[in-house]
Amino acid sequence: MTVDVETLKKGLAVTLDKTDFDFVGTKYEGKVRDNYSTKDGRRVLVVTDRISAFDRVLGTLPFKGQVLNDIAAWWFNESKNVVPNHVLSIPDPNVLIGIECTPLPVEYVMRSYLTGVTSTSIWTHYERGERMFCGHRLPDGLHKHQALPTPILTPSTKADKGDHDVSASREEIVASGKITARDFDEAAEMAKTLFAFGQKVCAERGLILVDTKYEFGKTKDGRIIVIDEIHTPDSSRFWYAGSYAARMASNEDPESFDKEYVRRWLAEAGYKGEGTPPQIPDDVRVEASRRYITACETIRGASFTPNMEAPLPRIRRNLANI
Repeated sequence: MTVDVETLKKGLAVTLDKTDFDFVGTKYEGKVRDNYSTKDGRRVLVVTDRISAFDRVLGTLPFKGQVLNDIAAWWFNESKNVVPNHVLSIPDPNVLIGIECTPLPVEYVMRSYLTGVTSTSIWTHYERGERMFCGHRLPDGLHKHQALPTPILTPSTKADKGDHDVSASREEIVASGKITARDFDEAAEMAKTLFAFGQKVCAERGLILVDTKYEFGKTKDGRIIVIDEIHTPDSSRFWYAGSYAARMASNEDPESFDKEYVRRWLAEAGYKGEGTPPQIPDDVRVEASRRYITACETIRGASFTPNMEAPLPRIRRNLANI
């Protein structure tokens, strides 16, 4: 990794927690991104340093927003001829400007392994004896972290901020009336295509793209395109392919560099999404940031250089004339 630990520690003092850029447009605050809708049909996504897990915002990590924006922009550029996306420009290390869309009310989660630590994860369901998950029948005899017979789509409804997303089958989601079968299926095919592309690219870099989630939106002219982010350590789970077999044989968790590190720390501290979350110590925040940067550099094949300026005035300056 090209960013040393001392730099990460310095970054603890300049994390981007929230923004208030009224001059840009109407604001909507997500778990990690502050979204601004402009009058001319664009959406400005400011990627903060907020870290979320178990559907809760738990604090900040140094340079996390810059890393996420950097790697998402790279993936969007690499996959733009595979599936259409919303990107228009990247005016700042923490900012992406995209086409304004109406988000589809579904998160498209692709999974290829039986894993997870949350109460809603596919492994938690399987471990307690359930063999149907989001409309898919799972075979008996599988072990934790084992590959599924084939990648599966396990969509979920989008919860209001502070609530938990709910996994459901295609039939259940379409029956709810929140999305048409046509729109659901079109986005589902895009999700499957993107996931296959992402797995191929990651395999070439010695990585396993274990699972991921995609969000889609509909443009004013009715096109469905990918929005938000793709294949980042926030939206995806990555394992090192080279050590996977040995760690499975020794009953160890796969070697990863995604948000799973934070989830595991929280689970070991006794927190799995209910009640008041524990405060994440600085050493854990620094290690989590190190893993995000490692993911970025490994996937892109290039070093990551953080911008050390105070983020709020820098972003304000870069958005002044968009």
